[in-house]
Amino acid sequence: MQKVIILGGIGNGTVIAEAIADANKRGYGKLEMAGYLNDREERGSYIESYLVLGCLSEASRFAAEGYKFINTIYRIDGQAERLDLFESLGLSDSDLATFIHPTAYYAPNAVFEPGVVLMPYVMISAGARLGRGSLIMVGASIGHNTELGAYNHVAAQAVVGAYIKTGTGVHIGLNATLRENLTIGDHATVGMGAVLTKNVGEKEIWAGNPAKFLRIAQ
Repeated sequence: MQKVIILGGIGNGTVIAEAIADANKRGYGKLEMAGYLNDREERGSYIESYLVLGCLSEASRFAAEGYKFINTIYRIDGQAERLDLFESLGLSDSDLATFIHPTAYYAPNAVFEPGVVLMPYVMISAGARLGRGSLIMVGASIGHNTELGAYNHVAAQAVVGAYIKTGTGVHIGLNATLRENLTIGDHATVGMGAVLTKNVGEKEIWAGNPAKFLRIAQ
């Protein structure tokens, strides 16, 4: 099996690690968790049951040894800076692991760029395109002909309608619902439980039902 390192840790990283383990128990058998690279936890310590192998700056060394990576470096405010940090690691598309849990459904003509993660019970409809390193969390749904930009994070149970186009680094919160035919700018956030019916600009944060503009992310 291909050994994979998660960039980040507590939160999305630990959830994805457990999903990989669950997929292996079900006979998926394509990825094996090697551990984490994390700048906050001490080398040799553990996050849940997996070892912290080092800090993020060591990614290129592990890539040269054949490891693949899943990126979970994430924060709503400052997301642009976090993505800059990831890009500074110098990892190529071939260094990224794509993980699709066996309970996820995706249409045969859906397109996934490298590094995409589909968690349990996700549904990806016909003609959808998911950008590099996007994370689609448990039970989320992506409508037909929707195009997600790179490093989008769609939280658990979110429903993203058809013909939506998002920029880079967009976060869609838990149980959010997005109407069809919307555009969402780079590094924007749609908050937990929001019902979005309008377009969202770059770095804007929207929340509520119906969703309204709150502020610009830092």
